[in-house]
Amino acid sequence: MSTFRFQRRAIGALLSLVLAALLPLQAAQAQTKPTRTDPGPAPESLLWVGNSFFYFNNSMHNHFGRLVSSAGTGARMRSTSATLSGAGLDWHDIESLLRPDGLGRYSFVGDNEIRFNKAGRQYDAAIMMDCSQCPVHPKLKDAFHGTVAKFSKALVRDGVRPVLFMSWAYKDKPEMTATLAEQYTLAGNASDALVIPAGLAWAKAISRRPDVELYDPDKRHPSLAGTYLSVCTVYATLFRKSPVGLPYTAGLPADVATALQTAAWDTVQEYLAKP
Repeated sequence: MSTFRFQRRAIGALLSLVLAALLPLQAAQAQTKPTRTDPGPAPESLLWVGNSFFYFNNSMHNHFGRLVSSAGTGARMRSTSATLSGAGLDWHDIESLLRPDGLGRYSFVGDNEIRFNKAGRQYDAAIMMDCSQCPVHPKLKDAFHGTVAKFSKALVRDGVRPVLFMSWAYKDKPEMTATLAEQYTLAGNASDALVIPAGLAWAKAISRRPDVELYDPDKRHPSLAGTYLSVCTVYATLFRKSPVGLPYTAGLPADVATALQTAAWDTVQEYLAKP
């Protein structure tokens, strides 16, 4: 092989690496800006409606509760995770989840004792996520938007704030970040629902700390670090407070936890900044 051809191939490989590194940075900017930027009052109870992306690593709702408790404000977070493996949002029955004397009627506290909660509305907000491809799949995108609109109306009717959880790209398809961000933002704007920009936070964290593995070996589900980054983004979005410095780290090294906390906070500030 001639020196010229070798140099040309080397330059081409280098350009490919540079472009791959830039993809997360380019994706970290949503094309459409969210119109709902005010999270409203801090929630005390949450309903999580989604799939295995939520329940991996002993469930996001558990880690989120521990993160909130670690803030030292005395606040308690009561959460219920309603998840189905491989589920699209339209697999769920929101009316059943909201029925009186149904989900959330009692909680297990202390030494596994049952506490009956106050009758009536059980959740301040519901965090909803569709399947990882549904918002961008040509045969499922319309169902995503229709289901978000339908579920948001039902939640508002019952006094529950609708919140959307923007999911992340597959590890081997980073270009999904921008398209997922766009569709979640459009759906949130159409239903006046707050959007948690988790997918954008993943892109930012990867661009800053590519050594931190956010993915399970299947390149789809979150590692513990991915779950932790996600709950930090939920915290930053719902409370509009920085998670940086919170002592709960899910057992991750201190420098990794701080990097993920910072990526979450920076992303939320950028995404929810008023035009």
